[in-house]
Amino acid sequence: MKKLRKSYDRKICGVCGGIAEYFDVDPTLVRLAWIFFIMCGGSGIIGYIIAAIVMPEA
Repeated sequence: MKKLRKSYDRKICGVCGGIAEYFDVDPTLVRLAWIFFIMCGGSGIIGYIIAAIVMPEA
């Protein structure tokens, strides 16, 4: 069973890398999507901070 965890493939906290590993997609695509959400009202920043706090380390 796969678990959502922070990744060792990290740029800041490993959140995007962990999400990419969980859904088996390229981490760059997840990072680009996160930037898109940040540009659309800033909800991506709050989501990233919450995910960085809540997600366990790999």
